[in-house]
Amino acid sequence: MKQRRAHLEIMGMSCSTCSGSVEDAVAALEGVEEASANFATDEGTVAYDPAEVSLADIYDAIEDAGFEAAAETRTITVLGMSCATCSTAVGDALEDRSGVIRADVNFASDEARVTYNPADVSLAELHAAIEGAGFEPVSEETEGDESQRERAVEKELRRQRRLLIGGGLLTLPFVPMMFGMLFELAGVASPIPMAIAHPPGWLEFVLATILMATLGKEFIQGAYRAFSHDRRANMDTLVAVGTSAGYVYSVAVLGGVLVGGLYFEAVAFILWFITLGNWLEVRSKARAGNALRQLLEMEADEATVVRDGEELQVPLEAVEPGDVLKIRPGEKIPTDGVVREGQSAVDESMLTGESVPVEKGEGDEVVGATINENGVLLVEATKVGSETAIQQIVERVKEAQSRQPEIQRLVDTVSAYFVPAVIVNAVFWATVWLLAPELLFGVSSWLGSWIPVLEPVGGGPVDAAPGGVPVLEFAVVVLASALLIACPCALGLATPAATMVGSTLSATNGVLFKGGDVLEQVRGIDTIVFDKTGTLTHGEMVLTDVELVGERAATDGGTDATPDGGVLEPPSSGEDALESFVLGAAASAESGSEHPIARAIVEGADDRGVEIGGVSEFENVPGQGVRAKTDRGTVLIGRRKLLEDSGIDTGPAEGPLTRLEREGKTAMPVAIDGELQGVLAVADEVRESARETAAALLERGSEVVMLTGDNERTARAVAEQVGIDPDNVRAEVLPEDKADHVEELQAGGARVMMVGDGVNDAPALTTAQVGVAIGSGTDVAIESADVTLMRDDPADVLKAVRISEATISKVRQNLFWAFIYNTTLIPIASLGLLNPALAGLAMATSSVSVMTNSLAFAKYDPHEDYQLAVTKPLSWFRR
Repeated sequence: MKQRRAHLEIMGMSCSTCSGSVEDAVAALEGVEEASANFATDEGTVAYDPAEVSLADIYDAIEDAGFEAAAETRTITVLGMSCATCSTAVGDALEDRSGVIRADVNFASDEARVTYNPADVSLAELHAAIEGAGFEPVSEETEGDESQRERAVEKELRRQRRLLIGGGLLTLPFVPMMFGMLFELAGVASPIPMAIAHPPGWLEFVLATILMATLGKEFIQGAYRAFSHDRRANMDTLVAVGTSAGYVYSVAVLGGVLVGGLYFEAVAFILWFITLGNWLEVRSKARAGNALRQLLEMEADEATVVRDGEELQVPLEAVEPGDVLKIRPGEKIPTDGVVREGQSAVDESMLTGESVPVEKGEGDEVVGATINENGVLLVEATKVGSETAIQQIVERVKEAQSRQPEIQRLVDTVSAYFVPAVIVNAVFWATVWLLAPELLFGVSSWLGSWIPVLEPVGGGPVDAAPGGVPVLEFAVVVLASALLIACPCALGLATPAATMVGSTLSATNGVLFKGGDVLEQVRGIDTIVFDKTGTLTHGEMVLTDVELVGERAATDGGTDATPDGGVLEPPSSGEDALESFVLGAAASAESGSEHPIARAIVEGADDRGVEIGGVSEFENVPGQGVRAKTDRGTVLIGRRKLLEDSGIDTGPAEGPLTRLEREGKTAMPVAIDGELQGVLAVADEVRESARETAAALLERGSEVVMLTGDNERTARAVAEQVGIDPDNVRAEVLPEDKADHVEELQAGGARVMMVGDGVNDAPALTTAQVGVAIGSGTDVAIESADVTLMRDDPADVLKAVRISEATISKVRQNLFWAFIYNTTLIPIASLGLLNPALAGLAMATSSVSVMTNSLAFAKYDPHEDYQLAVTKPLSWFRR
């Protein structure tokens, strides 16, 4: 293959060392012939052989080196795809274009999600690639907008409706004929007059010809496009060949070239039945996308902005970050923001799926499109336009729908060979019927003796049964039936239809999956690892205890503290005064930290009226505590190890430390100027749903593990409250070491889901098979997490697991029936036991049934385990 050259814009390079790192990382890839990077211009050039290395691999190498290459992602609506083979053709055409990093094409949603290098390929060239594959990209000024797909689907629905109605009128004259045939097959005298039941052959020819020129034209053109562009065969090929065979044979009989019956009525019913199926399929696709569209429609159209004391009604697009919005009871909150004044309950059911309103007050975050229930709120807008949570959710769902589960690879592989195999099978059996009709008729008749419904069409060929039909005619019937009964649509729709509904369902319940592949991975998880603070607990620490230790703890009498060289001396007596002094020193030291424990100490001192002094030097010791120079002296507060490393004996504090830790509190010794002075304790309340969640996961057979930076005693006390086995508690774990513990579990054969806050836990989230960021609120774009939970409730982990299991079960259910349908009916048609018209009806019904089955899944409630009616037959898919 010809060498390609990629021109990249690379962000993050600050020196020649950076550019060298990029060059080395890319040049190390097999197939890269030249790599250069210039940090001064933030540009890079790569010459590579696309047969050996992909552009996606180059981008991954740059990312692994710690830098980022510019890329854009577009969602393009594609019309004309009729099966999985079509979506594969579109994907291949896009990925063959220089500059395209990856392309995911979803047949169920009629969309292609393309990530590309804007320096090497344009949107117009992407459209040209799709057109080159024989399909129609929707090109409008609103490219990428959800309304684009909606208009395209409505356009296709109108077109299919016109074909359906027009074709139905042309097929109507054949209905009495079909009923007459059914009466004859049943051995009952037909009440339909002969002239109506058997119209003139020329009339049948005229009607069938018009149908072939209208409805049939759709399939013939689709088959021609597939074959002429990349020598592929698709569903259109099966319909085109099957109907053409019946039509041409009937024309030959009508013209006296051959002797036999006419099959114009079968051609008519086949084309109309399949057109009916296409219309129902497009209608189902539109319904599948409704939930996402309705989510966007929940946004407010206008906002009340308060500017210079005046209230103004402005369009939502005119709201800017920093604007103060007034939201009255019953109104939608226009955009994401922070409450500045007021108190109210907000209905966030559209975001989380929970019907109970959430109380909001000053300082609380609110999300656009949620509904203010009962109070007036003044909200400062923080995110607008595409940055709002609802827009990010929609984008996340689109991304999820474009990434299919691993099981889809099996389906794609089968689909690639399915249509050619069906054509070969049909030709083979038609030929065998021509050469050995007596033998096959014997087999067909034997089947009919066991299953009376399965009788050879027309009584069998004349060479095998008196009163049958000519052998050539029978062979044509077998050819048409064997082609038309096969349904690649059902196979192609099985996975994307279910994942499309599942990802939308999860989004409306506050659970965002990065892709269908993540849905599949969650289903196989057997170990769930929870971070403690902010996940199993509220993460809102409260100062509970201040205890004195050391020589001054038992002293009495003395004076207030006085300045001495700028440093306050501790009081020589008075337990309350000494406690205030120690707490004030600790609060002063912690005032420079944003850690939840630090905030609890500072707020606790403020609530007790303790003065918080200044800090001249501050050092945060990760995972240990803080060291700070304050106006009360040099303060050390944190773990025992922090003090012991500084030569301070923590033995005198061991008693209160142990007692407080057994109570489930986080206890920390405090030293001032090298002397142990006291112990402070903070407590974090366990979430109400944590125990129920852990119990439910354990009941499902999952292992539940807790990681925390707290000491062993505190960790075990919290684990006991939650119901986690003490042996599954990992305490005193530094943030950077959490990933190591996850790796250790995975090395032992566990499939791990890590649940954390998405910030300190990022390495562990990335290391685990599935990373879950909990309580993300308006910040839904967390790159390190595979699953994002909009609420800070661990119960939503159960939702994620249940939705995953339900979606993949629905995928397997769809695939099971699609495979059963094809493997059962293709042999029946091949043995001449199925009328071509009924084969066309069965083909249309199978794809519609897959979409209907998937749409029924939208009613699933993830608060309960999913009950799948058919489970045992699906076990072979799990291999």
